[in-house]
Amino acid sequence: MGGVTTLARTALVVVAVLILLVGLLWVFQRRLIYLPDREPVPPAAAVLPGARDLSFTTRDGLRLAAWYVPGRLDVTVLVTGGNAGNRSHRAPLARALASYGLGVLLVDYRGYGGNPGSPTEEGLLLDALAARDQVRSRHVIYFGESLGAAVATRLALERPPGGLVLRSPFTDLADAGQVAYPFLPVRLLLRDRFPVAREVGRVRAPVVVVYGTGDTIVPPRLSRAVAEAADATTVEVAGAGHNDLALLDGRELVGAVVELADRIRRTP
Repeated sequence: MGGVTTLARTALVVVAVLILLVGLLWVFQRRLIYLPDREPVPPAAAVLPGARDLSFTTRDGLRLAAWYVPGRLDVTVLVTGGNAGNRSHRAPLARALASYGLGVLLVDYRGYGGNPGSPTEEGLLLDALAARDQVRSRHVIYFGESLGAAVATRLALERPPGGLVLRSPFTDLADAGQVAYPFLPVRLLLRDRFPVAREVGRVRAPVVVVYGTGDTIVPPRLSRAVAEAADATTVEVAGAGHNDLALLDGRELVGAVVELADRIRRTP
């Protein structure tokens, strides 16, 4: 009997620990999803020649800062970043696109790059909508990186763009989370969903999906599924991992954006 009692107590302890772990994950999950660099960034012109600082207010009253690089063409690329860093980390992308004459707006979400607030799924959409209101170009391309691809997709449904570029998109956040935490009931725990594959088919604009075949954070199969749902043009970067420079300002990535810009400029 003593052995049975010990076994029962051990089982209860294991269950209690699991319940505690799941509870902590529920409460603190957004700290695992959003990894902002909260430090204020330098002035835009100190990093990107000709760039200027921009600020705007969201519908829920947050004053956010961004960087804008004017272009000689009437096309602006609105960049929604991934879950980590801040706009200074996307400066090489802005520099590369600007070299082709494209305007670039680098958006930092709430809680990122010295901005106030804390990130959530709905909050990031409000941030993107407020940023979109600042763009005056005739043609606008939304460029979403990883988690930002989900933000750009939602934005495209609210405010249709001339074109949409999704870099390393996942089908939904639960699928990406299950890759990182294969032994947890991720889909049951998540508050923020970001259902890209379910929504992208309703976007009424040309869609380009760019991904690396060496991506272990968002596996290529997830990005391919998004491309299929969107009936998108795909650009496969051989061997590139999620955070490789090839997927920041690499030739194939930048070329895909420039080609889309040329295409939409020719559209009546």
